[in-house]
Amino acid sequence: MKAAAFLLCLASIAAFPAPVPEEFQSRAGVVKITPIQHGSLTLAAGGNVIQVDPAVSGFGASDPDFGSVPKADLVLITDIHEDHLDKASLAKVRKAGTTVVIPGAAAGDVPGGVVMKNGETRKFGAWIIEAIPMYNLKRGPAPGELFHDKGRGNGYVVTYGGLRIYLAGDTEGIPEMRALKNIDVAFVPMILPYTMAPLEAAAAVKAFHPKVVYPYHYGKSNLKNFENALKGTGIDVRIRSWY
Repeated sequence: MKAAAFLLCLASIAAFPAPVPEEFQSRAGVVKITPIQHGSLTLAAGGNVIQVDPAVSGFGASDPDFGSVPKADLVLITDIHEDHLDKASLAKVRKAGTTVVIPGAAAGDVPGGVVMKNGETRKFGAWIIEAIPMYNLKRGPAPGELFHDKGRGNGYVVTYGGLRIYLAGDTEGIPEMRALKNIDVAFVPMILPYTMAPLEAAAAVKAFHPKVVYPYHYGKSNLKNFENALKGTGIDVRIRSWY
């Protein structure tokens, strides 16, 4: 490799921030949650690792190397779009015995994946996974079309030791989100035109009132609008660098 190319490679690696895990206490011990980029994150507890939507999004100035994240015991895929389902990145986080949970629309792209439908609940060891609807109410690429049709993709509620973590996926503030109960940690998207604006996201979050909420999958959205809209609610808004 020529010197200039090598330095450019180093600069790209240095530009991507090292993920920092955040800890949450459950009845079964500590759960570590590590933001990676865009809609990708890691959940770890009890010696198990879950990778959520391992994908190079194209939204950041530099991209994560999924070869350097912990190999997954379980992978959760929310959607068929390439910023959620990236075959190359998925291959990097898999090991022998990795279970990949997918919506049915992804079955052709992930042979051997475990399909979960909206409303279905499964247990994987100490982890309980609920598939939650994620879809657009009004936004789409053309009149009469939606970016995300109801039933195509999955959000997930992941429960470990009583700690309930909501991974919204690509969605607007749908009734199923607003009806959620007892959510400890929520990851909620806000990026136009594909999901919703920060103020819409804040209104939906107020409805189900998680203890902690992380904006993710936000691109260049104004997160201050989201944060300000939730002041005084008692919800802990945690803004982190996902890009």
